[in-house]
Amino acid sequence: MTEFHSCCPGWSAMVQSRLTTTSAWVDSPFSCLSVLSSWDYSLFLQPLKTGSISSQSKRQTRLLSRVTRIAPSAAKGRWPGSFKGYTMSLPFYQRSHQHYDFSYRNKDLRTTVSHYQHEKKRSAIYTQGSTAYSSRSSAAHRQEAEAFRQASAASFQQQASQYALSSDVSRKAASAFDYGSSHGLTDSSLLLDDYSSKLSPKPKRAKHSLLSGEEKENLPSDYMVPIFSGRQKHVSGITDTEEERIKEAAAYIAQRNLLATEEGITTSKQSTASKQSTASKQSMTSKQSTASRQSMASKQSVVSKQATSTLQQEETFEKKSRKVAIREKAERLSLRKTLEETEAYHAKLNEDHLLHAPEFIIKPRSHTVWEKENVKLHCSIAGWPEPRVTWYKNQVPINVHANPGKYIIESRYGMHTLEINACDFEDTAQYRASAMNVKGELSAYASVVVKRYKGEFDETRFHAGVSTMPLSFAVTPYGYASKFEIHFDDKFDVSFGREGETMSLGCRVVITPEIKHFQPEIQWYRNGVPLSPSKWVQTLWSGERATLTFSHLNKEDEGLYTIRVRMGEYYEQYSAYVFVRDADAEIEGAPAAPLDVKCLEANKDYIIISWKQPAVDGGSPILGYFIDKCEVGTDNWSQCNDTPVKFARFPVTGLIEGRSYIFRVRAVNKTGIGFPSRVSEPVAALDPAEKARLKSRPSAPWTGQIIVTEEEPSEGIVPGPPTDLSVTEATRSYVVLSWKPPRQRGHEGIMYFVEKCEAGTENWQRVNTELPVKSPRFALFDLAEGKSYCFRVRCSNSAGVGEPSDATEVTVVGDKLDIPKAPGKIIPSRNTDTSVVVSWEESTDAKELVGYYIEASVAGSGKWEPCNNNPVKGSRFTCHGLVTGQSYIFRVRAVNAAGLSEYSQDSEAIEVKAAIAPPSPPHDITCLESFRDSMVLGWKQPDKIGGAEITGYYVNYREVIDGVPGKWREANVKAVSEEAYKISNLKENMVYQFQVAAMNMAGLGAPSAVSECFKCEEWTIAVPGPPHSLKCSEVRKDSLVLQWKPPVHSGRTPVTGYFVDLKEAKAKEDQWRGLNEAAIKNVYLKVRGLKEGVSYVFRVRAINQAGVGKPSDLAGPVVAETRPGTKEVVVNVDDDGVISLNFECDQMTPKSEFTWSKDYVSTEDSPRLEVESKGNKTKMTFKDLGMDDLGLYSCDVTDTDGIASSYLIDEEELKRLLALSHEHKFPTVPVKSELAVEILEKGQVRFWMQAEKLSGNAKVNYIFNEKEIFEGPKYKMHIDRNTGIIEMFMEKLQDEDEGTYTFQLQDGKATNHSTVVLIGDVFKKLQKEAEFQRQEWIRKQGPHFAEYLSWEVTGECNVLLKCKVANIKKETHIVWYKDEREISVDEKHDFKDGICTLLITEFSKKDAGIYEVILKDDRGKDKSRLKLVDEAFKELMTEVCKKIALSATDLKIQSTAEGIRLYSFVTYYVEDLKVNWSHNGAAIRYSDRVKTGVTGEQIWLQINEPTPNDKGKYVMELFDGKTGHQKTVDLSGQAYEEAYAEFQRLKQAAIAEKNRARVLGGLPDVVTIQEGKALNLTCNVWGDPPPEVSWLKNEKALASDDHCNLKFEAGKTAYFTINGVSTADSGKYGLVVKNKYGSETSDFTVSVFIPEEEARMAALEAQKGGKKAK
Repeated sequence: MTEFHSCCPGWSAMVQSRLTTTSAWVDSPFSCLSVLSSWDYSLFLQPLKTGSISSQSKRQTRLLSRVTRIAPSAAKGRWPGSFKGYTMSLPFYQRSHQHYDFSYRNKDLRTTVSHYQHEKKRSAIYTQGSTAYSSRSSAAHRQEAEAFRQASAASFQQQASQYALSSDVSRKAASAFDYGSSHGLTDSSLLLDDYSSKLSPKPKRAKHSLLSGEEKENLPSDYMVPIFSGRQKHVSGITDTEEERIKEAAAYIAQRNLLATEEGITTSKQSTASKQSTASKQSMTSKQSTASRQSMASKQSVVSKQATSTLQQEETFEKKSRKVAIREKAERLSLRKTLEETEAYHAKLNEDHLLHAPEFIIKPRSHTVWEKENVKLHCSIAGWPEPRVTWYKNQVPINVHANPGKYIIESRYGMHTLEINACDFEDTAQYRASAMNVKGELSAYASVVVKRYKGEFDETRFHAGVSTMPLSFAVTPYGYASKFEIHFDDKFDVSFGREGETMSLGCRVVITPEIKHFQPEIQWYRNGVPLSPSKWVQTLWSGERATLTFSHLNKEDEGLYTIRVRMGEYYEQYSAYVFVRDADAEIEGAPAAPLDVKCLEANKDYIIISWKQPAVDGGSPILGYFIDKCEVGTDNWSQCNDTPVKFARFPVTGLIEGRSYIFRVRAVNKTGIGFPSRVSEPVAALDPAEKARLKSRPSAPWTGQIIVTEEEPSEGIVPGPPTDLSVTEATRSYVVLSWKPPRQRGHEGIMYFVEKCEAGTENWQRVNTELPVKSPRFALFDLAEGKSYCFRVRCSNSAGVGEPSDATEVTVVGDKLDIPKAPGKIIPSRNTDTSVVVSWEESTDAKELVGYYIEASVAGSGKWEPCNNNPVKGSRFTCHGLVTGQSYIFRVRAVNAAGLSEYSQDSEAIEVKAAIAPPSPPHDITCLESFRDSMVLGWKQPDKIGGAEITGYYVNYREVIDGVPGKWREANVKAVSEEAYKISNLKENMVYQFQVAAMNMAGLGAPSAVSECFKCEEWTIAVPGPPHSLKCSEVRKDSLVLQWKPPVHSGRTPVTGYFVDLKEAKAKEDQWRGLNEAAIKNVYLKVRGLKEGVSYVFRVRAINQAGVGKPSDLAGPVVAETRPGTKEVVVNVDDDGVISLNFECDQMTPKSEFTWSKDYVSTEDSPRLEVESKGNKTKMTFKDLGMDDLGLYSCDVTDTDGIASSYLIDEEELKRLLALSHEHKFPTVPVKSELAVEILEKGQVRFWMQAEKLSGNAKVNYIFNEKEIFEGPKYKMHIDRNTGIIEMFMEKLQDEDEGTYTFQLQDGKATNHSTVVLIGDVFKKLQKEAEFQRQEWIRKQGPHFAEYLSWEVTGECNVLLKCKVANIKKETHIVWYKDEREISVDEKHDFKDGICTLLITEFSKKDAGIYEVILKDDRGKDKSRLKLVDEAFKELMTEVCKKIALSATDLKIQSTAEGIRLYSFVTYYVEDLKVNWSHNGAAIRYSDRVKTGVTGEQIWLQINEPTPNDKGKYVMELFDGKTGHQKTVDLSGQAYEEAYAEFQRLKQAAIAEKNRARVLGGLPDVVTIQEGKALNLTCNVWGDPPPEVSWLKNEKALASDDHCNLKFEAGKTAYFTINGVSTADSGKYGLVVKNKYGSETSDFTVSVFIPEEEARMAALEAQKGGKKAK
């Protein structure tokens, strides 16, 4: 370099500065191309031509030569072939879908990628195949020919042939890799080496390379081609989704095998032609090394001057050639094996695994902006195929065309943008970006709040996009200082589920003020950790209700769940615990499933799995756990361990590198194996370093990084020993070793062999002989528990096995992690009536503590149940789901990976009930009465009594002078038990304020709010004061009971009654309404008719003779609802007839008592009642129920939240209960049906009755006229005890059978009887009916009528006579008669359907008569008659008329020349059908102008010369004799106008037709006249006005003259005269008459003949006739 510098110092300085920027080339690979392209190559070539470079700078010369070859090609858009080989390793999905990778790139790579894309368009970087290699080869030779002109032509051609051969081999290797890539790189089983059977070490050889020797020398040792990894974020460890793991595994394998097994093959050039030929035969795929080419070129150029140097170089080349020959043979075998293995794995590569659902890399962010500002929502989405993105506003798709310029939606390189221009208040909404492809749909939400400033401001600042207004105010769309109040209604409570079940948690969210287009942000948490939707949990927000749904509960789901609702800067949250119990075991006594199966550590050799032990062992200790694995994408589970492991961590080996697995764990005890746990998340068998490196690498294609180094390649170096070997984990089942790779290991991958020996010996044994370790971690199994071992590790590569590492310290096989000690000092404390808070002292010296399990047991039962199934951390836990009033004891045990500790000592027993606390303050203090020196106060009980009964109240008062309050004074020393108190010794006309405090066992509660000011003065008002102590009880969904106490001040006269008012809680004051019109005397009222779910308030006013007093304080608000578990008072009558009222309560506390009252007055001392209570049940028994016991009975349960129920006994209920009591005292056999009689088919008589139920011992006595009868020839008796039917049969009824029949029943103690009386007319009617049935049975033995003759009117208004026959045959005849005359029937009846018919069409009066049909054959005959006369005929005609009326069509309007006609058509018309017309509701009076009639089937109404008075609604009523059927039409408006216009037109047409000019007669059609004669014709014409007359001859006008005289007289007669006709007068004549209404023409023909001519013509005719006769 010194010589080089001396010859060209300026150029040398420039080169030196360029060489110092190598690191910059690494960071920005394309920047180096611009640098290279900017160099002046003439500066390179000049020293080379002159040979002025010294031997000390030959390495720099080689470097510059390499740069010389690369730079021009790169500057022209071409790359050397060796670099193109790397670009061919692109996965198929990146070559076809470059846009897929954009969303995964980080910001640091965007500039590089953009530059790369630009260069890609300009260059042939992706050109593949021999063209790329040959182009590189030719380009390189051209550069070499220019640089080394002294090289021989033969040597140059030999180099070119070797380079072409090298290109072909490289192309084959790249094609093999491309073939694998084209089948998908997402399958976790993508390996070019077969790792499914065993991981054997690679052949001992140095790394192959597609580069020449000089090119390899210029590459860094850690260079690696970037491969698509599926993500660009810099992360470490295990990723979250299965798709990521698969991509990582595929990318890693592709990268490793590309550099480890598919590199090119190198060789060196021999110094002589014979040696070159031998090398060529041995390796057809080798390349010529850079050093060899340079040495040869140098030798050829200075051969005469440097002979000694040339001999030394030949010896060196000869040594390198032998080494290359050995490598070539191994490389050919390796390449063949690689191709075979690649083809074997093609079937396993699945392109579909590349597809994955959309995923938001960057979610849209919520914004708050001012009006008229612009806002942009951005999101970045990944997915394959590329997701389609749709934007929604409040769940409605945004249409950019509907609002041009308002919205701008863009999608570019995976970044999607929604821009909202000139925001206004209506843009305040929730926006959603929805991404969808074939794998699914995913949405992300963002809210936009547009603020509206209420003050005056300069709007230009907002248009400019900058606001200088201070934003320290809490501004909302409603103005300044607004705050969102968030409330939770219908909240989820502590919930209990079971494994495998579904569960939903939800609550209604109420936000005030409500903003229509502004939705809150809902987030769910479990134990403080945010929850995201998954296959286990789904979230839903409906706009007012938030729901969290578990599709399949597992114990992992147990925990404290919190919903947080955020609205702008304000948020509220609510929490409740969810407990998940174990599923019922398939094998009784089997342990429960473990939980929280996770991967602690993963690498290519093993994965360490951890889990948590279950709380339930099934009754016997858990012996250990079995771990199962399953490869992702299959359903094949395999057990990983043969013997159960007790330690809750286990390294799973035998995995296939790069594939993803899921795991589960099962617990086993002596009874059996329990259910498996929930499966773990998928994890790939890869080293964490590889994962992190793949995650941190850009997913863009190779960017062409060029790194130049001067270091010699370290090929074939035996690796050194590993360092920092240590035992990271040791249990009785396995030991885990960890170490660091050696510093000296060459450029190829290394493997490890682990050795062990017992402590104190030097007998080292190799542990993994058949399975080399590829990662610097290893798990050893099958070690003898309790023995001591040492371990060491050796490294291995193709060059050999290195030296062992330093041995580890002596390790004793056993659990290093101890089981934690038992917790101490278990202290339970009361919480609620179903929960207890348990606290304890944590285990001392506990390592890796997972948590604690708490168990509870009912004191004395000995049965323990878990309180939690997911270990909890800390020293305090609330145990829910306990039974109120029961006493429980608790115990706790700690758990870590080593196992569960011993149980703690049992806690003291504690009774489950709500914790006692002082009561809350009373409220609503009011003055009930005032005297000169005293006042009576009243107040309402505290809302919360603190879990104990209130024992009294304390009242304080103070004077208020001129608005200034004084000091508080005590009004009572001893607590008062009532909610009212009289305060004495006050000053008259002084103003006072008061406050009240309540007290219970826990102490004195906080005092109430200060009351309003009351003046101490004598009340002289006449009306009563307000009632007080209002109380609502027995609240149901539609009713409640309101109670109160009478006013202290009754006024001048006693109180005579009360009025009760109510209104909805949110209603205004003017919406009070009274519940009772008349005053009630009771101090209670049952309010009915409430609306479920509505909140009400009540007040009461007292009345006396002076009037109605002041209303009481409000009671409520009370929501009308029936609470779950509400029970009612039930009345019961026992077997002895004792009547009682019963009530049961499941929500009692230990201090709760039942209190019975009648009309809300205690019945404690009543002598007529007896009360018995036991546990949660009570019964009030009536000693002798009577009229004195009428009333409303209620039962209240003290120390509860108003639990009560009542039962009303009025006179009707009293009668029912007394009858029921009598029935129970004196039982009877219940009867369904009393004794009845029926006639059977043959005239038999059946007596029967039915009892509700009969036992096997039931007896029946049959009594006739007070004498018992028995079964015999006359009587047949039967009892069916199953159905309770009792029967007696008689063949026939005779006169002596008249009398009374009784069935007497006896079934044990119960008796009953039933009687039927058959005397007089009843008996005769029954006897006649029996005889008739007997005759009917005889009649039916031959042909007979099943249904007698009847008539039916068909839809065509015809009459059909029909009957139904039975028991007929072919010989049976049927004959019809009318009035005893046979009717001939055209068709013969076939009796197939058993129906005989006779059709009478257009039925009328002539068809009236008596119709008869006779059915007969040899077995007998039967007849049926039908009278259609008188009333029967009228009834039939009514039906006929009805059918005709129903057939009438709708009225239609028709215009005529006379007027307007309304008409309707019927099927046919009969006179019995009466037709009436009405106009506007009034009957029409018929006249010459208005007429009605029937023409055929048309019924019409004619209105002649209609006027506007004829407008309106017309009704045609068809009366069938019973009912009128109406048809209407509206002749008004447009309908009238159109009809009237048509009438006028027709009328004018008729007038015109009537008055038009016409020829009445007189003219013949033909006139034949002899020549010379005079022709006289006369014609009569008519017309109004009189017509004009003209004549035509041969269609030409004819004028009157002396020869032809034409006259028209009186406007009626026309004369036509020709004097002395001649043949010229022959022709066609016409008379034309015409007036203003029309014209008419009458034509006639005049034929003039000559007599001689006629004779001659006659003779000619005669001659012709004679000839024909001959």
